Amino acid sequence: MSVGRSTGTAVTGSEDSRDARIHVDFVGGEEYAVRMRGHHVATDQPLDNGGVDRGPSPVELFVASMAACTAYYAGRYLDRHHVHREGLRVSADYRMAADRPARVERVRLDVRVPDGTPANLRQGLHAVVSHCTVHNTLRQRPEIHIDIS
Repeated sequence: MSVGRSTGTAVTGSEDSRDARIHVDFVGGEEYAVRMRGHHVATDQPLDNGGVDRGPSPVELFVASMAACTAYYAGRYLDRHHVHREGLRVSADYRMAADRPARVERVRLDVRVPDGTPANLRQGLHAVVSHCTVHNTLRQRPEIHIDIS
């Protein structure tokens, strides 16, 4: 996976600090360069889907964003309860739908807490990670507008 940091400045869509912009540019074949806040990620398709596998697919990034958001929220929860994050891991399994439209049908996230995490924190941890920003966005669908220019 190609991930890096470029020297560009963040570009926002408006004066509202809640707005942000991500750019995706064609590289070649099925590869695209994704740029946001000075970071860049290469996306591609697997070999069996016409790509050369130079990076994760957009669907993998989508599922990864759910797992990473869950890990972030879990880590913050553990910090608030004075539990170290060493050993925290979130794994994601997903299944694509067999019918149309093409979409992710199911995602299962497994949050592995560090050794020594008190059992009485698990219920609260589950509640917190179930409401990370990515999960909330999926539950309360955003408005999506596509402009062709």
